[in-house]
Amino acid sequence: MKQLPILPQRLSITLSIALCLFVATLGHAQQERTIRKNIPLDSIRLSDPFILADQHTQMYYMTGTGGRLWKSKDLKYWEGPYTVAETDPDSWMGPDPMIWAAELHAYQDKFYYFATFTNRDVIIDTVAGNAIERRASHVLVSDTPDGPYVPMEDPTYLPADMPTLDGTFWIDTDGKPYMVYCYEWLQNLNGTMEKIELKPDLSGSVGKGELLFKASDSPWSREKDEQGKDKPNKVTDGPFLFETKTGRLGMLWTSWIYDVYVQGVAYSESGTLNGPWIQEEEPITPDNFGHGMLFKTFEDKLLMCLHSHKEVEGRYHRVPHLFEVDISGDKLVVVGPYQP
Repeated sequence: MKQLPILPQRLSITLSIALCLFVATLGHAQQERTIRKNIPLDSIRLSDPFILADQHTQMYYMTGTGGRLWKSKDLKYWEGPYTVAETDPDSWMGPDPMIWAAELHAYQDKFYYFATFTNRDVIIDTVAGNAIERRASHVLVSDTPDGPYVPMEDPTYLPADMPTLDGTFWIDTDGKPYMVYCYEWLQNLNGTMEKIELKPDLSGSVGKGELLFKASDSPWSREKDEQGKDKPNKVTDGPFLFETKTGRLGMLWTSWIYDVYVQGVAYSESGTLNGPWIQEEEPITPDNFGHGMLFKTFEDKLLMCLHSHKEVEGRYHRVPHLFEVDISGDKLVVVGPYQP
């Protein structure tokens, strides 16, 4: 083969490098173009929103289903979405897991990402004709609130043969950290709310999960049976723990009244996760609002963040909303919608 002259060889290499740099720059530019700025909250499509108010950066960080992150200085205008969750493609989650109901929690000088991960390529069970995918609550960690959030020590937090979801975080009266999560109704046919102790650095779980209450314990959620008669709804969704000014432990959680998505509250008689949990008689939010959480603004106002829920042309349409709430008494009271 005839050797090419030296100059063209160098020119070819230079052109190759330039092409690579151009492609990389183009890819970066395309990624940057996906980050939107000055987006009003009600223009964001997001399920299961969760807001962390970070005092150090004076920034609000919002995440939820999809594994993306939004940032805001004032709750009114947002920037994003940023990809912040990094998972191990060789883990049980697979190379491209679905991410649901992500939460951000500050704890012991680090930030933790509680989320539900689903590997749709792995079927763990079939119940009542439904194939159940490998799904579980898991925790990632970061040194900063905007990530990246990466895996820790334990490959799993909850049993591989159970579909679990919507894990949230709580330090109980014993001083130990816990994950509170839902054991999905698809397998047990009556969804449950459960807890499991976490390691001190949240890098894994300790022992086994324990039952807190069942979906059927709710007096307000209901559905129709095969004969068209009312029965308790089977769905447990979106737990979030809080404490009133009087020291009463409460839990927000969401289910259904027929085809209406609604949020209720349960209170622990013992003041601990062990309960017993007593359900409020009626939901606390308007119809088709749910999966709420509480946070304080930098002005010390207590707000609930949750999403509205409706179906548009066969697809769910979910938008984050804010409500002002009051826990100065013995119960949580929803004051009304809040406009930042």
